[in-house]
Amino acid sequence: MSTQPSKDLEFFPNPNPARDYEIFFECPEFTCLCPKTGQPDFATIRIRYVPDARCVELKSLKLYLWSFRDEGHFHEAVTNRLLDDLVALTAPRKMTIEGDFYVRGGIRTVITVTHEASAD
Repeated sequence: MSTQPSKDLEFFPNPNPARDYEIFFECPEFTCLCPKTGQPDFATIRIRYVPDARCVELKSLKLYLWSFRDEGHFHEAVTNRLLDDLVALTAPRKMTIEGDFYVRGGIRTVITVTHEASAD
């Protein structure tokens, strides 16, 4: 696997798919660019999910998050994109992503997005 930023997320089979359990990641070094000014935006990204058949592989997650550092994104858009991409990869029972963006212009922004699998 590469050590360069990448949008290629990987998964592995859930070792306990019959059990509900929670996985939590905290990524305190997330960076993207402000789409208006081009200046860096820093955030702590918190990912909390209950897996179904798949779990996200950590190195690919690290490289995926790293891939946003030179891209311009509004906080709301990038947090929703993270959720969309991770849900598409893992199809979790439940997932919540929080983007806790550092103060910029005197305003701290926290975006929380959630996905819950339908009970079909």
